[in-house]
Amino acid sequence: MNLQERLTASVVRLFSEGEQPLANTHLYPGDSGLFGPESVSWRVMGDVSSFVGGVRALLLQALHPEVAAGVADHSQYESDPLGRLNRTSLFVTTTNYGSMPEVEAAVQIVRQAHKPVSGTSERGIRYSANQPQLGAWVHNTLTDSFLEAYQTFCGGLTAEEADQFVREQSKIGALLGVQELPLTANELRKWVTEHPSLGDSEALRAAWDFLRKPPLQAGQLLGYRVVRAAAVATLPSELADLAGTSSKKGALFGGQCIVSSLRWAMKHSPAWKAALDRCGASYDTTKFRSFEDSPPTKNQ
Repeated sequence: MNLQERLTASVVRLFSEGEQPLANTHLYPGDSGLFGPESVSWRVMGDVSSFVGGVRALLLQALHPEVAAGVADHSQYESDPLGRLNRTSLFVTTTNYGSMPEVEAAVQIVRQAHKPVSGTSERGIRYSANQPQLGAWVHNTLTDSFLEAYQTFCGGLTAEEADQFVREQSKIGALLGVQELPLTANELRKWVTEHPSLGDSEALRAAWDFLRKPPLQAGQLLGYRVVRAAAVATLPSELADLAGTSSKKGALFGGQCIVSSLRWAMKHSPAWKAALDRCGASYDTTKFRSFEDSPPTKNQ
């Protein structure tokens, strides 16, 4: 196995604990899903910079005490971190690249999973995962994070394309019942950085501590630390201060290096390729990885 194959396998193994996304997407020929081949979302979400965006979103989401409490009280992220990673990845991949039946099924699974998630946060505020305002924080920080990571480590989006990405992603939020959905990149960043409900909590510190050193293999952990440092370096200063953190020297350069290496090794997302195939769109096959190139999942 050469270097490119080893690097790809090391990363893909993190996502091989559960169901393969879009396994039956070929059954819906011509269905463009929520976005389609000409969308900005397919371009952004198909790039490996999304790994940095995903970590950044997790860091941001913990800044909301009620969201953090819901994760701490009901999630198995400490005992089953890869399982949670795979479930989240499956939802994001399916809603972005799936046919409409697949998108609707993924949304229903999340809505059902959220029903029993309720409780009281450290500051005495009742929470429920189905509350639109909590869903807004989770969804909007995801959108802002994927966009920021792409612009920082890949670049190339015009202001109009960035706004288009935000509008496209708002469709996912709307399906989940989210009501606060900024429709431009600037409005979204302002909404995130000036959110009135953020604050410190034990759940925040526990989540950030876990994200400093998750239970990964040695080689994976080394790469992850570079990704996490890059994610921290892209946080708005106001929110980094709230979390009591700051960017490490060279973090953005390290992020550029690892994202470039992963892009070389992994090419574009196989989910993007599967969606293009479903739509009958043309593309350069040399720039994409197929699901068949990945290690089998436990369910295969």
